[in-house]
Amino acid sequence: MRTELRVASYAVCVREGEILLARWVPSDGNKRWTLPGGGMDHGEEPVDTVVREVEEETGYVTEPTALLGIDSIRRGWLRGLRAPGDWQGLRIIYEARVTGGTLRPETGGSTDLAAWHPLDSVPDLPRVSLVDIGLDLWRNRPAVGRSALTEPSGS
Repeated sequence: MRTELRVASYAVCVREGEILLARWVPSDGNKRWTLPGGGMDHGEEPVDTVVREVEEETGYVTEPTALLGIDSIRRGWLRGLRAPGDWQGLRIIYEARVTGGTLRPETGGSTDLAAWHPLDSVPDLPRVSLVDIGLDLWRNRPAVGRSALTEPSGS
């Protein structure tokens, strides 16, 4: 079985009761809101990844202010005629504050829109589970940096 690991960094940016989200456009076209962030380049520091990715997806320059936690997600897949695969995503989640830039959508990337959303509207948004995990880490700040919403290992 082929295995694949993807390491990524994401930001929880909350100000004045709103959270900054980016709208992810997967290959199936089912757009959903996610935390701004993304994949780490080889040799890149995770904290540099989150700053780069947030700017790419939202136009904002940010300063990470705290490491909130690390989330791990696992999925199996079948691609074409290949054998089954086992994919794992390691997601490093920071709290960050906006220090500059101007809100704008990403062009030519995996997201098509960035916007601030009132925290109380998040449950009604079409979103990926990472948004809930990030907010749980931000609100509860667990000592070990693991959200109670994290999926059990192997799921």
